Amino acid sequence: MKQFKVEICGVNSARLPLLKNEEKEELFRRVKAGDVAAREEYIKGNLRLVLSIIQRFSQSGENVDDLFQIGCIGLIKAIDNFDIQQNVKFSTYAVPMIMGELRRYLRDNSSIRVSRSLRDIAYKAIHAREEYVKAWNREPTISEIAKKLDMEEGDIAFALDAIQQPISLHEPIYQEGGDALYVMDQISDKKNKEDKWVEQISLRDALEKLPEREKNIIHLRYLAGKTQMEVASEIQISQAQVSRLEKEALRNMQNYLKA
Repeated sequence: MKQFKVEICGVNSARLPLLKNEEKEELFRRVKAGDVAAREEYIKGNLRLVLSIIQRFSQSGENVDDLFQIGCIGLIKAIDNFDIQQNVKFSTYAVPMIMGELRRYLRDNSSIRVSRSLRDIAYKAIHAREEYVKAWNREPTISEIAKKLDMEEGDIAFALDAIQQPISLHEPIYQEGGDALYVMDQISDKKNKEDKWVEQISLRDALEKLPEREKNIIHLRYLAGKTQMEVASEIQISQAQVSRLEKEALRNMQNYLKA
């Protein structure tokens, strides 16, 4: 079987050791006895765990090398604090330690400055959500999270919203046949529902020159304020086709106005 690898911070995952449980236990006893070489080997033997955990934070927008280094800090803290007498697997103890270190890093280095109280509420809610999913194998509602934390639903929703990373309206979310669909294509415009839009910029004549289907798409998109998905559903074609026809219609209208 082909062995895949990931290189992060100069670490080749294909060359990381795979330690058996007996080897880990023996190494850890040597680590606790102050064996520096055993400590280094034990860290390397658990780097796959760090690589696995940072995949959960792949949508954070942070540099993967930075996340890996922060995850390693969490791993080292877990090694320093783990008690082998507790009859708990090291990985069970280490995972929340590593994730906690990553969450603190993301919280404290967010590009949007959010108050500490809001961040604390948000991360309590995230932790509660993870526990709920493990227990019930489904996503909890805001109401269920609020009840678990004994907080108001509005406070939970506001805190979670405050830590969300913003995205560009021009962020591509889907692509079909070379035609990209963007976030802005999914947003309804409820304000432009009157014919004033066409009248004010003298586009009525240009609109009338379009083929019937393109004219209908422009009407639904810019006069009725519907999303491309809504238009696609109404006229029974794919959203990618709506996007392509809309762009073509706007280009034709522009050419007509320039003539």
